[in-house]
Amino acid sequence: MTAIAILLLAAGASRRMQGRDKLMEMVPTPDGALPLIRARCDVAQATGLATYVTLPAPDHPRAAVLDTSVTPIHVPDAAEGMAASIRAGIREIGTDIDGVMIVPADMPDLTTADLSTMAAAFIAAPDHIHRATSADGTMGHPVVFPSRCFNALLHIQGDAGARSVLRGEEILPHPLPGTHALTDLDTPEAWASWRATQDQTDAP
Repeated sequence: MTAIAILLLAAGASRRMQGRDKLMEMVPTPDGALPLIRARCDVAQATGLATYVTLPAPDHPRAAVLDTSVTPIHVPDAAEGMAASIRAGIREIGTDIDGVMIVPADMPDLTTADLSTMAAAFIAAPDHIHRATSADGTMGHPVVFPSRCFNALLHIQGDAGARSVLRGEEILPHPLPGTHALTDLDTPEAWASWRATQDQTDAP
């Protein structure tokens, strides 16, 4: 059986949020409003896959809102950028797994069905990198990496994430609904726009 883990990247500093923590912003869920990081973890866990989440430090406020069944990974060098979180995640997850689905934690529209779609695609072709796209084909997230890429992921640097690992690879694209694979919220303006969209959706 193909084993996949979900790695939620949540160790960033929210530098563009003007003093607010984007991952602690409240978002609507079926169980009531929750901090974004908790809501994203709940969505990931609902797939039934092992879920890991990177954090800046064990005493960070984000840690206090997580469910205890999520595995936290502390990233002391998180200020370097996304690469530090990915390296820490791969080290923690280890090699006894076939693939890892990397998901930025500031993407509120990704659903459990979306993550399950990506997992199923990987199970069908486990030697390939799989990347979510918007409905119009624009590349986005999450990305699922097979274990053959783990060594390369352990050597990435800076804030460009895993782009260097993607170069030269055959990447299998998978469209998700609308802009689920693209919407991220890392500025107050992005939050305001997204919340306005939610209000319109909820209107009678």
